[in-house]
Amino acid sequence: MYAALKNQLYHWIFQPRGPEGGTIVLVQRRVFILPTRQGIVFALTLLLMLVGSINYGLSLGFVLTFLLAGLGITAMLHTFRNLAHMRVAPGRVQAVFAGEHARFTVRLENPGATDRYEIGLTRDRNAADFHDIPAQHQVLAGVDVPALRRGPLRPGRLTLFTRYPLGLFHAWSYLDLDVQCVVYPRPARPGALPPQVSSEGSGALHGQGQEDFSGLRQYHPGDSPRHIAWKAAARDQGLLTKQFSGRADAELWLDWQQLPATMDVEARLSQLTRWVIDAQASSVSYGLRLPGMTLPVATGEAHRERCLEALALFDVRVLDRDGSQAPSA
Repeated sequence: MYAALKNQLYHWIFQPRGPEGGTIVLVQRRVFILPTRQGIVFALTLLLMLVGSINYGLSLGFVLTFLLAGLGITAMLHTFRNLAHMRVAPGRVQAVFAGEHARFTVRLENPGATDRYEIGLTRDRNAADFHDIPAQHQVLAGVDVPALRRGPLRPGRLTLFTRYPLGLFHAWSYLDLDVQCVVYPRPARPGALPPQVSSEGSGALHGQGQEDFSGLRQYHPGDSPRHIAWKAAARDQGLLTKQFSGRADAELWLDWQQLPATMDVEARLSQLTRWVIDAQASSVSYGLRLPGMTLPVATGEAHRERCLEALALFDVRVLDRDGSQAPSA
């Protein structure tokens, strides 16, 4: 009963909207303000001063009491204005591996003609990122979110707040940004890569032949920059890639079926993640085979990210509240 009433009151006051995309403007109804502990002590002190002034007929006591009360009201207005009408937009977030922290950035823009001070951004209230924002300028604030498991990760509800100028009032606004980070599986321990096979299906070879120059072909995304014909590009002939002969082409396939059947899903994904990292570090052309998905042989950072993202999003499951995994409907 109490929990239901609390949830209804929360929804009525704070009006959760769900993830919001694009730029968010902190209009007046989105900014909340309450006195801090110091503010409550300040108000009680003013009340005692007022009672004493009435009891003893102290005219100077009335002057001081109402002067301090006016100061408190002015501080409340400045605290509210320090946050109101700001523009907030999500920034870019880099993919991370499970077990690391994802850094979510938020762009804070001050469209007004007045500087704003001590604007804080927090997720769990234990740590905050504070910034001063000059008039007509913008800054990037960020929060770190632990990436406990692979898959898409959202930052959840963030809180933008300020207590400027006197710390008597706390103004805040809730942000639920439509942004997510891709969390790659945790890599397994380093080990040997699986053997490469030639494109004809025989032999364990490494890379493409690089002994004799055999011609040029059109550039394909993922080709090594070392093989690009830069002289031809300088002559406005477009991007061309040098081809070499002398050894048979080889292919490295990182295959789900190559792993032992006794390994569970997460262990297989961790091992495949390690192989992708090591293959890219070795400048080897490689492909990835997963149940229901095949990424062709290629190389380069873009190919590495495609492979890692495919591993991160493979058979993504919905987490129960207790942390266990259950298949998504």
